[in-house]
Parts: sequence; structure tokens; C-alpha cells
Amino acid sequence: MANGFIGDFRRFFVRGLAVVLPPLLTIVILVWIFRWVNNYIAQYTNIAAQWVVVQYLAIMEKVPFSLAGKNELWDATKALWEQYHLWWIGFILAFAGIYVLGKFMASFLGRGTWRIIERTFFSLPGIKAIYPYVKQVTDFLLSEQRVEFSRVVAVEYPRKGLWSIGLVTGPGMRKLRSAANSDLLTIFIPSSPTPVTGYTITVKKDEVIDLPITIEEALKFTVSGGVIMPINQMLSEAEIDKARQGVFPASQRKETQE
Repeated sequence: MANGFIGDFRRFFVRGLAVVLPPLLTIVILVWIFRWVNNYIAQYTNIAAQWVVVQYLAIMEKVPFSLAGKNELWDATKALWEQYHLWWIGFILAFAGIYVLGKFMASFLGRGTWRIIERTFFSLPGIKAIYPYVKQVTDFLLSEQRVEFSRVVAVEYPRKGLWSIGLVTGPGMRKLRSAANSDLLTIFIPSSPTPVTGYTITVKKDEVIDLPITIEEALKFTVSGGVIMPINQMLSEAEIDKARQGVFPASQRKETQE
């Protein structure tokens, strides 16, 4: 009885985690982004906005000119911001500033300026050992150019007789196609259980088998370690029991040999 309860508790607890963790982690990441922007960008834009607002009010004679003194100016600024709950202005200005910076970096002058800055980063001691790797991660996460997979295939990798699920990313390199004198495919082999990592291989087009499954189904199959099988590729219960015993239908053995 105890073992049954423990087994049920473990199974349903894991199921509960599978339901709770995705939205919870999403909220945690959003909160972290909010705090990062607020702590490192928004608070400084708030200071600038406060100074501008107080100076404007002073000029318009809505705030006494005696507030022009340094200490009195910041005291009035804080009081004004607290009174009208204007903390969100700095947050909005931070996002607006990042947007303007992105627009500038997309221009001809901005690209040239950024190339100079990056060359400086790549040459500075200490920074050059860290910056390139941080840049690779951010480029992968934020780049507008996404890797697109055209279809799902099976390929004998890492050796003959072992089949791996692969995602076709495009044709092979021109030099390789000329050397092999054959049509080639570049295939990404996702790893399990983290399909964002894996291996990129190039094989002959006639050495792959197209699979009638979607990319989402292929990724689920990989992430689950083969547990989540595409519905149209699932075996019957009897066939699964025989497969576990090493007995396969004749038609399946023939397809495997081909």
C-alpha cells in the first residue's frame, strides 16, 4: 500500500511539475528582465526625466525658482515623482532608448560606429576573452535570422546501422557537392533531451529517408528520448511487446534492411 501511494505520488507530482514549471519559469524570466531593465537602465533615465521635468516646471513658474539649488532640486524631484507615482516613466524611456539605439545601429553610420566599438572590445585584455562568447549567445537568441528546417529525415549516423532523426536545413556546400559528384543535404541532428544542441552533418541525398512527421513531432520524439512517438508511426500494443522481445513483423524487417 505504501509503495503504491509513493508511486502514485511521484507520478502525479511529476505531472504537476510539468504543468506548473512552464508558466512559472516564463513569469520568472519576465520578472528578471523587468528588474534588469529597471536596475541598470530605467533608474538612470528616471533621474534624467526628473531633472528635465523639474526644470520645465521651474521655467513655467509652477515650482519656485529657489528649487534651482542642487540639493533642493533633487529633493523636489523625488517628492514630485513619489507624489504622482511616475516611476514608470523611466521604464518606458528605457525601452524607447533601446529602440532608438537599435534604429541607429541599423543605419550606415551606426553599423560603422559599432564595428569600431567591437574591434575595441576584441582587442582589450580580459574583455576579449569573454565578449566573443557572450556575443555568440546573444546573437543566437536575438538574431532576426532564424534557422529554418524544411523536413524531417532519418539518416545513418554516427555509423551505419544506427539511425538518427535529422532536420534538413539546406543543400550541401558547393565544393562538397562537386567533390562528391552528387546532390547533398545539410542536416541538423538534435541531441536529447536538449534539441537546441546537436551536430550538423552533410550526407548524400539518396542516403536519407524522408519521414512523414512534422518538425514538432520530431522534436518531441527527441526531447522525450523516443517515448513520445508520432501517432502515425506508433505500433500496436502487440507489436510493441514483440519489439521488446526482439521480434519484428516481416514487413518491418524488410523496410529496415532496405
